[in-house]
Amino acid sequence: EQNIGQGPALNEGLKHCSYELVARMDTDDICKPSRFEKQVALFEQNPQIDIAGAWIDEFYDTPDEVASTRKLPETHEELKQYAQSRCPMNHPVVMYRKSSVQAVGGYQRLGTFDDYLLWMKMLRDGAVFHNIQESLLFFRASRDMAARRGGWRYAVSELKAQLLFYRWGIVSLARCLKNIAIRFPVRMLPTKLRALVYRHLLR
Repeated sequence: EQNIGQGPALNEGLKHCSYELVARMDTDDICKPSRFEKQVALFEQNPQIDIAGAWIDEFYDTPDEVASTRKLPETHEELKQYAQSRCPMNHPVVMYRKSSVQAVGGYQRLGTFDDYLLWMKMLRDGAVFHNIQESLLFFRASRDMAARRGGWRYAVSELKAQLLFYRWGIVSLARCLKNIAIRFPVRMLPTKLRALVYRHLLR
């Protein structure tokens, strides 16, 4: 009845999912035809996996014109290392075991970092991650994404997330401080400069 944010809404949705494997996407994204087939097959062949993601193709106007591809590492060990500094999963294309997500308390609301916090909780508690090394979804990007991912409030939310990761014992104090030193100034950059960082350094 009220907008409670994405994380709490997803927690509520999970209560109504009948099956163990849950696939997530945004309403304006477009799955590629083989997405579910490949992710389900990965779970069937690797019962130890708790969450499976993939790359995504970002577009603005039409999926025929891909602006960039968001690529991520493949194996669990690579993703554990990657997660020390950046989000290890593309949220719009993940498939996970419902029980594995609920075992860590589900999504936790903190600005726009609900998904990153969930992945870190799962890694902390021993969940196994994997990313399929191809794009399985067209992600509708917003031209104002750089604007939404900056400003004082966003920067403070990111600071809180990094401190949580440190308190959970997932990142060292040195890594926590390094992440803050790199990320905080980027969040405070003028929007046009921040857009250049995203376009040329983070893709």
